[in-house]
Amino acid sequence: MNVCITGVGAVTPVGATAADFHRGLLAGDSGICLLDQPEYDGLQTRLAATVDIEGRLDRMTGRTLERVQRLALVAAREAWQQAKAVDVEPDRLAVVIGSGIGGARAVPDQVMVMRERGPRLLNPYLMPVLMPNASAASVALDLGARAGVHTPVSACASGAEAIAVGLDLLRLNRADVVLAGGAEACLHPMTLAGFAQLRVLSCRESDPASASRPFDKARDGFVLGEGAGIMVLERPEHAEARGAEVLGTLLGAGITSDARHMIAPDPSGHGAARSIELALRDAGVTAADVGHVNSHGTSTLVGDRAEARALGRALPGHRPAVTATKSCTGHLLGASGAIEAVATVLALRDGLIPPIRNLDQVDDEIDLDLVRARPRPLAHDVALSTSLGFGGHNAALVFGRAQ
Repeated sequence: MNVCITGVGAVTPVGATAADFHRGLLAGDSGICLLDQPEYDGLQTRLAATVDIEGRLDRMTGRTLERVQRLALVAAREAWQQAKAVDVEPDRLAVVIGSGIGGARAVPDQVMVMRERGPRLLNPYLMPVLMPNASAASVALDLGARAGVHTPVSACASGAEAIAVGLDLLRLNRADVVLAGGAEACLHPMTLAGFAQLRVLSCRESDPASASRPFDKARDGFVLGEGAGIMVLERPEHAEARGAEVLGTLLGAGITSDARHMIAPDPSGHGAARSIELALRDAGVTAADVGHVNSHGTSTLVGDRAEARALGRALPGHRPAVTATKSCTGHLLGASGAIEAVATVLALRDGLIPPIRNLDQVDDEIDLDLVRARPRPLAHDVALSTSLGFGGHNAALVFGRAQ
């Protein structure tokens, strides 16, 4: 069974709503800057992609929720409002929001509070806000969802896996409507330093807007970002009965694992290719049906090459138009697959693929039809979004144009 997408919400470095996010991608905007707060001085890199949700939540909510939960709640409310699904029975409404790290900022900050001011001055909400499932739980509480709250934690594939779980819940008739996606907000000196120690971050501080450059010969790593993406998934008969406007369809999903290395992807792309093949089979389409791929495209040397090989394996003889939106947004870790899924749905809806920013000279080892310089028309009805994560996680989602 295919499911309907009746609402999308996004909070990203290039737009704090789904519509602004889509416009920013089509314009090739960059959301990357240098963090200028004193706490970031002395780090190997201060490059980051930040978001602004000032005024989007009331003061009390802002005080009691960690930043990642606030981002998830803002994106979920936007998607919910667009879907106009207020008549859904609470017992038939589920929430699935993935996160690679969860409330990462809370722990180091509260350790400093305890050391400097004592344990009695810790944030009384510390334990709830550091839970990885807190974003999903916050959204479920806000909307009164009682059909289940789920949180895939699969590194950078978390958001995509959450959407795949949402698809399963609807197919199994465990819900009529599912809010699914991902959220991440771990910009902190500790996390930046930790990723820098792995040598996976860009250090192109002289020109932040050019730092994230997927598939480009001069790329030197990804840029850490924050944000959230949520979509409302709905059983088709439920959407039809209430006269919902359908933005697109989720046709299928595929999930595999490399079982090879904790950080590096399988250079052959075998596991990622299998996730794509499974997703196509689940969707009931062939490689020839795919007209567009929103790639994981992190801007790392080994990651981009492995993904290019995976696409070549899974789509032999076919060259769909490939974009890499992290060139604009940076890498949102557990939220990346979710915002890229939103971008894929909107590309299908409007028939326009956003270009890859900063792609000046393609890596000689990458053989893909990459969208460069300006948006490209999309006539096909099927598109693919891929996500890969530390630990060998591979997730692929297949979307279709609304009928």
